[in-house]
Amino acid sequence: MVEWKTEPGLLDYPTAVARMEARAAAISAGEADELIWLVEHPPLYTAGTSAKAQDLTDPDRFPVYETGRGGQYTYHGPGQRVIYVMLDLNKRGRDVRAFVKALENWVIDALSEFGVTGEIRDGRVGVWVARPDKAPLIDGSMREDKIAAIGIKLRKWVSFHGIAINVEPDLGHYGGIVPCGISAHGVTSLVDLGLPVDMGDLDSALIRRFTDSFPDL
Repeated sequence: MVEWKTEPGLLDYPTAVARMEARAAAISAGEADELIWLVEHPPLYTAGTSAKAQDLTDPDRFPVYETGRGGQYTYHGPGQRVIYVMLDLNKRGRDVRAFVKALENWVIDALSEFGVTGEIRDGRVGVWVARPDKAPLIDGSMREDKIAAIGIKLRKWVSFHGIAINVEPDLGHYGGIVPCGISAHGVTSLVDLGLPVDMGDLDSALIRRFTDSFPDL
């Protein structure tokens, strides 16, 4: 079985990482069920394994944490749903690409419940939304904003870290980094797109659409 847990309040990042690592170890040892953990953090930046120092443009703005997940710099804060995904790939197929694809599809399916078309782009991790309402880029191509970031880590084929979806964070807080190393495009949220969606609405959609991407074994 997959356990679902929603953390109340704002959880500090080091505590979240310690709990994830402990739970992943317990899952690997067969001592705990898989877990989807829904969290919000206070404002902070995290640096993934591919982070570049020059992409941290305001290092004194919020706490910065080095983390073992894939990816570059990202922001976490109030109004953003962080979904820590602790699943056992020993039971779900040891295919990292297929696992990341399943995570992407899960986000896209959940967003579709609100009429949002999330898309994947080669060379750009995460889920993106086309913005025809904004001025095009200098080369004439359409602007796209990131609505969800994905970064995972595996230990003994058990995943941790996961997904961050913007519901209603302060998008100005992204100004201290180059999000995921991409400066040509921006970031958005469900509320920024004009949708009256709250955290509970998103959580319900994530629960409903989970088995589409991760069927029970």
